[in-house]
Amino acid sequence: MTLWLARHARALVAPGICYGALDIAADAELTLASAQALARELPLGTLVQVSPLKRCRQLADALQDLRPELHFQTDARLREMDFGSWEGTLWSDIPRAAVDAWTADFAQHRFGGRESASEVLARVAAAWDERDVTSHTLWIAHSGIAQAATLLHQGVRQVIQAKDWPLSLLKCGEWLVF
Repeated sequence: MTLWLARHARALVAPGICYGALDIAADAELTLASAQALARELPLGTLVQVSPLKRCRQLADALQDLRPELHFQTDARLREMDFGSWEGTLWSDIPRAAVDAWTADFAQHRFGGRESASEVLARVAAAWDERDVTSHTLWIAHSGIAQAATLLHQGVRQVIQAKDWPLSLLKCGEWLVF
């Protein structure tokens, strides 16, 4: 069946901040608008799995208010990449050498000391492999999870270079269907 992947609404954080694993809220009005649009589209019986981060749980709660039959479970594998010591920092303030080290060894380098792209892809792949392919499933997650899911949908299970990682095309409050 179909995997839907919805990204949370715009996070309440200053523009340009690296906020991957920060547990911050999303704009409530935009969250409701996204939930309303998604509620009209999702098939009956859709299974819902949600990142444990607040901005995703907000969308899940709003969606469930509109569609009470859509019960959700949190899944830590759907949380955004953890940028470690760079969380909460302006991207422009992160030393160029740190970004260069990350892109030079994109697959294995733990940017900010926490998590590599390979580790993110592996945990998303575990969720991908365990999903119920006989039902419609919705993941409420993040841009990085959408990028990893895009690779998995293409049959890619290992990323070597930064250029292999898809650009983020999923805007806040929107969704993809695989």
